[in-house]
Amino acid sequence: MPDGAFYVFVSCAGVIGKTTGKGKVIESDMDFAMYLLEQFGVAVVPGSGFMASPYVRISYAASEDELKRACGRILAACTALSESEKSHEQSEATA
Repeated sequence: MPDGAFYVFVSCAGVIGKTTGKGKVIESDMDFAMYLLEQFGVAVVPGSGFMASPYVRISYAASEDELKRACGRILAACTALSESEKSHEQSEATA
């Protein structure tokens, strides 16, 4: 339980290197934050602004319904990402 804060930092390391439906590779927490905002309407703050990369900061100073909708959109955004060609090539090289 956070002690007095109204936000949480969440790792986005698992999406780094993945590709959006529009063909953009997520290369940083900033890219992921912009992807969430532009394509899924969810505003988060890149952790790099707090020397906490690759994390995003999510505020939970909202209603439970709003938070559930936002979490659903974040899950949909992550599910919509695919492996990039670069990641795929690196996986094949190590196999």
